[in-house]
Amino acid sequence: MLGRDLERVFVDAGNDVTVAGRDDLDVRSLAACHAAVPGHALVINAAAWTKVDAAEAHEAEAFDVNATGAANVALACAEHDAVLLHVSTDYVFAGDATRPYPEDAPVAPRSAYGRTKAAGEWAVRAGCPRSYLVRTAWLYGEHGPNFVKTMARLGRERDRLTVVDDQRGQPTWTLDLARGIRRLVDAEAPFGTYHGTSSGETTWCGFAKAIMGEIGMSSDKVHPITSDEFTVPAPRPAYSVLGHQAWQAAGLDPLPDWQDALRRSAPDVLGFSR
Repeated sequence: MLGRDLERVFVDAGNDVTVAGRDDLDVRSLAACHAAVPGHALVINAAAWTKVDAAEAHEAEAFDVNATGAANVALACAEHDAVLLHVSTDYVFAGDATRPYPEDAPVAPRSAYGRTKAAGEWAVRAGCPRSYLVRTAWLYGEHGPNFVKTMARLGRERDRLTVVDDQRGQPTWTLDLARGIRRLVDAEAPFGTYHGTSSGETTWCGFAKAIMGEIGMSSDKVHPITSDEFTVPAPRPAYSVLGHQAWQAAGLDPLPDWQDALRRSAPDVLGFSR
């Protein structure tokens, strides 16, 4: 999702963009990264092992991509004088806060996925001083499967939906994030850590109810359940709300409100406009 929207945003802005999917570039290979980076002023690493539950049983494989891969890209960027923008996740935090996590909050991942992404963050900071680290969460977009598409489909197929209501976060449209990343780079903002999530917050249940409204369905068909009633291998952060102080310090507006983004995304994500 994010990679396709990043391509769209940077190409539309007139940039000469090289797109390298997993079949084109294996970030687990340092030699491959050194061969790919020369000639590029900016490298955006949106590659990741994102199968959160599978990572619990395959942490070494996830580490190869999320940590070793991040280190390889960072070292190649530093060697060839390219700026690096690395995409990370809310899963680096424990998820037990009651206020939005600031960018400098201590990381304390509770899942294999979170541990590998936290290791990747360390590798980026250590390997490439000229780097941006952008954490994001709860992504949805036009390309690929995601929560919005799934809820819209189930809302049309079923009379009753049950959705977790004790996890809070910030639904984030990948096109908004891609545009925010471009603004960050174009402004030559200070290198460091930024939180690339929508403003505002809700629960998965609240998000599902809003999606029902976008497809003309009653939100009453969505019923809340607890995380204990929806068992998955990897622990989910109960609180994934991220603060946006770094954007403001750089003189930039953070991403728009999640409800506004959901309305604007409908033509792309759901294939219609209200």
